[in-house]
Amino acid sequence: MPKMKTKSSAKKRFKVTATGKVMSAQAGKRHGMIKRTRKFIRNARGTTTLSAPDAKLAKSYMPYDR
Repeated sequence: MPKMKTKSSAKKRFKVTATGKVMSAQAGKRHGMIKRTRKFIRNARGTTTLSAPDAKLAKSYMPYDR
C-alpha cells in the first residue's frame, strides 16, 4: 500500500505538538494594522492553538503528524 501524501499547504501552516494540539499563526495580521487596536496587535503575537473542529480538519491533511 503506498503512503498517503501530506498537503503541502497544511505542512507550511500548521504544526502538531507532542500532546496532539495543532498550532498555527494568529489570524488577521497580514495588512491593515493601522486600523487595529494596540490591544489586538499585542494579543495576536506568536502562535495559537486551533479549536477542536479546525484541528480535526487540519490533522486530516497531515496523516503522519499525529
